[in-house]
Amino acid sequence: MKISDILNATDVLILDQIQSKRQLLRDLAEQAAKTANVDARTLFDVVLERENLGSTAFGKGTAVPHGRIPALKHTQAVFARVNGGTDFDAVDGQKVDLVFMLLTPENSGADHLSALSEISGIMRSESECSKLRKAATAADIYKILAE
Repeated sequence: MKISDILNATDVLILDQIQSKRQLLRDLAEQAAKTANVDARTLFDVVLERENLGSTAFGKGTAVPHGRIPALKHTQAVFARVNGGTDFDAVDGQKVDLVFMLLTPENSGADHLSALSEISGIMRSESECSKLRKAATAADIYKILAE
């Protein structure tokens, strides 16, 4: 699975003044709802429920909140770079500034794991994260992710 299979250029955001994890998840859910044909509140609730089980922050400023959505037809993602970062309950205590929200259909076992693996590889790569942090525009970020 390639990132470009699950992420559209319009679903890459650069966000400012995010005050909390909840606000960030809400903003990402609202963006995802535009193409998911699923209510933003439903997306938010599912991802927040998963997040309440334990933070999906990897450390070093990255997080991959995710959830399985019963009404979703195909796997999709939203990516955000959060200028200034936001608290995400990361184990290393760092603010999170690179966030990939992954949404998968409820019964998408292998696709969910494949997408998580691909995203995790990017988010754990210091060189990739550095490029994402330095990118000037959302279009530039999408190009890096879609490589």
